[in-house]
Amino acid sequence: MSSPAGVIHDIGYQRYAGARLGRRDVVLALYTQSLRTVFGLGRSFKAKIFPWFVVGVAAIVAIVVMAIRAQTGEVVIKYADYPQVLGLLMILFVAIAAPELVSRDLHSGVLPLYFSRPLRPGDYALAKLAALVSGVMLVFGGGQLLIFIGAAFSVKGFSNVMNELGDVGLALIYTALYGLVFGSMAVLVASLLKRRAVAAAAIVGTFIVTAPIVAVLATLPSERAHQLAQIVNPVSLVGGVGDWLFEPTSSSEELGIGPFGPLYALVTVLLVALCVTLLIGRYRKVSKS
Repeated sequence: MSSPAGVIHDIGYQRYAGARLGRRDVVLALYTQSLRTVFGLGRSFKAKIFPWFVVGVAAIVAIVVMAIRAQTGEVVIKYADYPQVLGLLMILFVAIAAPELVSRDLHSGVLPLYFSRPLRPGDYALAKLAALVSGVMLVFGGGQLLIFIGAAFSVKGFSNVMNELGDVGLALIYTALYGLVFGSMAVLVASLLKRRAVAAAAIVGTFIVTAPIVAVLATLPSERAHQLAQIVNPVSLVGGVGDWLFEPTSSSEELGIGPFGPLYALVTVLLVALCVTLLIGRYRKVSKS
C-alpha cells in the first residue's frame, strides 16, 4: 500500500470580516502609498537618496533666501521665481519619481496593495498623478513657504504681512501649475516604459528635446516668432504663463511673450488635459491586456 503523496497544512487563512471600504478609500490608500513612494519612504536607503537630495537642495536655497530677506530686507528671489530658478531640479525630481510610481507596477504586473474592491484604471492613473503633483508641491511649495516666513518677520505692519501672504498664495498656485504640467508629462512617459532608467531618461529628453526649436525661433527676424517661441517647450511654456500672471504692470512689448499670455495659458491647459486623457486611456488599455 502506497503512502499519501501530499499533506494539507492549515496556515490560518480566514474570511475577512471587517468593513469593506468604498472606492474613495481605495483611491486614498493608493494615493498615500504612492506619495510615500515619491520620497522613498518604506523602501531601501538607496531609494531615498535622490528625492531627499532634491528636498535638501530646495530647502537650502529657500533658507538662504529667507535669511537674506530677514537680515537685510532684500528680495533675492521672488516667490514666483523660486520654481523657475529650480526648474532643472524639478525636472530631475519628476524624472526619478514618475518611473518609481508606475514603471515598477508595469514591469511586475503586481500592485503593492491588496484592495477590497476592483481598482478602476482611471483611478489608478489619477492617484499616481496626484501623488507626484503633491510631491512637487511639498518640495517646492514648502520652499516658498520658508521664504514667506522670512518675509513675514522682515516686513513691518499687518497689512504688509497680508500682502506677502497674497503673493505667496499666488506663487503656490503657480508651483501647482508646474507640478501639473511636469507631473502629467512625466507619468505619461513613464507609463509607456517598464524599465525605470529608460523611463527617467525619456522624461528628461521630453523636456529638453524642443529647447533647440525655441533657440532657432528666437533667432528669426520676427518679433512675433520671438514671442511665440517659448510655447513649444513645456518648461518655457509654464514660464510664459508666469510672465503673464506676475508681470501685470508691464506693457506687452516689455514681456518676452508679448500679448500672447492668454494663448500660453490655453496651451498649458490643453497640454495637461491631453496628457491626462492619454494617461487614462493608456491604463484602460493595460487593464484589458
